[in-house]
Amino acid sequence: MKVSRIAAVGALAGTGVLALSVPAFAHVSVQPEGTAAKGGYAVVDFKVPNERDDASTTKLEVTFPTDHPLASVMPEAIPGWKAKVTKSTLDKPLEMHGKKITEAVSKVTWTADGEGIKAGFFQKFPVSVGTLPEDADELVFKAIQTYSNKEVVRWIEVPQEGQEEPENPAPVLELSAAEEGHHGSSSSAEASDSDDAEAASAKTDAAEPADSSDTTARVLGVVGIVVGALGVAYGVIAGRRRTDA
Repeated sequence: MKVSRIAAVGALAGTGVLALSVPAFAHVSVQPEGTAAKGGYAVVDFKVPNERDDASTTKLEVTFPTDHPLASVMPEAIPGWKAKVTKSTLDKPLEMHGKKITEAVSKVTWTADGEGIKAGFFQKFPVSVGTLPEDADELVFKAIQTYSNKEVVRWIEVPQEGQEEPENPAPVLELSAAEEGHHGSSSSAEASDSDDAEAASAKTDAAEPADSSDTTARVLGVVGIVVGALGVAYGVIAGRRRTDA
């Protein structure tokens, strides 16, 4: 009986560990290639996994945020996929490089020419975007994934801070702090490097006379010792000659 109970407890414990170790289902996500700094440009990848064993992903629709519109959106050409960029008129025009922008990209749609993303695979859809807003910490992109069997999965639920991740979360792009170079700090950095180089050169120049003086002193010291030794030797020899005489 004890053995049976121990076995049953062990089986239940193993089942619990297995349940905890099962990974959550993957979902459509977005990540920058490098950084996505506020006020700058970035290349972001929409990563789309295929979660079905009996169907392929044949279409992806990504809706771009309207609260922080992006005037420049350029998808990368991907073999086997067609990309369509949809623009819409802005309620409030944007200023970019001294020009007034009246429309921005509202959606990008990728459609597979062939089988699309097969079971057990994923696909990245790179997009160049800019300029990124300076008054936001993140951008939410709602996505719709369509399978070859006509099934549609809507990744449109916005994650809320302090709450559990929703079942179908929308892709969220985290923005990093604005890079210093965005405001011309590159010149400042070059000036700083130049100042450091000049300081190092000044230290080297200041050190050279001291090294030179030290070397000269050593040489004179050695010469003095040699001369002194020769003088002593000469005196000894002269003394012997006098004695012999």
